[in-house]
Amino acid sequence: MSHDTLAPEEVAALPPAETLETVEAVATAEAPVAPAPDAVQVASGKPGRFLVTGGAGFLGINLVRHLLARGHAVTSLDIADFTYPERALITEVKGDIRKRADLERAMQGVDVVVHTAAALPLYKAEEIYSTDLDGSRNVLQVALEHGVKRVVHISSTAVYGIPDHHPLYENDRLQGVGPYGESKVKAEEICAEFRAKGICVPIIRPKSFVGPERLGVFALFYDWAKDGKNFPVLGSGNNRYQLLDVYDLCDAIYLTATLDCARVNDVFNIGATNFTTLREDYQAVLDYAGFGKRIVSIPASPAIFTLRALEKVNLSPLYKWVYETVTEDSFVSTEKAERVLGWQPNFSNKQALIRNYQWYLEHLADFEGQSGVSHRVPWKQGALGIAKKLF
Repeated sequence: MSHDTLAPEEVAALPPAETLETVEAVATAEAPVAPAPDAVQVASGKPGRFLVTGGAGFLGINLVRHLLARGHAVTSLDIADFTYPERALITEVKGDIRKRADLERAMQGVDVVVHTAAALPLYKAEEIYSTDLDGSRNVLQVALEHGVKRVVHISSTAVYGIPDHHPLYENDRLQGVGPYGESKVKAEEICAEFRAKGICVPIIRPKSFVGPERLGVFALFYDWAKDGKNFPVLGSGNNRYQLLDVYDLCDAIYLTATLDCARVNDVFNIGATNFTTLREDYQAVLDYAGFGKRIVSIPASPAIFTLRALEKVNLSPLYKWVYETVTEDSFVSTEKAERVLGWQPNFSNKQALIRNYQWYLEHLADFEGQSGVSHRVPWKQGALGIAKKLF
């Protein structure tokens, strides 16, 4: 099977996501192509310059590209270097959202802030709290002082914890699990404080999102797929587990950044609307890889017990919120975003996973041998690397 995708000019001819029933058809889906920046005129009343905190991250670079394609000036603030080809097209500020001086430099001439920067679950607890709480407060405070009228805050569906019903709605109880989930709940409370001070603060709660540049935990799966291995899942895999393509997330962010504040100054769940079971959606990637391999169920209880023990000695490839929820249904209602924002996703779970896998294969040489705790690099396989030999 070819790993080629359609050329940009062929994208418009693609059928809707719900009619793409074969792996070959799913694999050809591409993100809609926007006009080149020099061909776009920013609409009257629309913001000109965006500040993207965490602009060098996985979501950050996809959002930067999304904004450039629509004619906006972009400033990126990140503690990591902005190493992408678009570097010459943006204003790069290397800095930390926990340091006001760095935010002061980055906030010059900014109309809208999109706050994507966060310490992810595999970071140490103190880093998570200082970044996701102190850093978020700093972003909002400096934006207020600079007269920035809108800050789009990227939260997470981790705020719902381990739920007892589905789908989840924006007004459901918030109960984060672990430092990451807890900090996301408290960060939303900080956003509410600044709404009361007059800033428009749309909050987006995305499901786990994938797409170009995404590595992290998904790289573990893609590594097994490319090497022709069966892949284990905890439990039956027959639970419905909603994902999200990063392009669709960027679309939702852009709507909350540009529509009237009275419409968007609220909280919105964002996720794919076309998804099946975890087993079926992930099997699509193994089918695309072409080795005839399968998703293999393993008993959940002993596996989770083992992962808990491995996590204590830093050998688990997964963190608690992943392995405690992956055996259960996990999906949110996106009705509010569809109704209020007019948002509609372009990609199903299968399309998003295969699109990410295509990017992984094409760029493997760029990150092979690397590992870390961010979405920019593969996570360490830990004990999973040993188990791989058995599959």
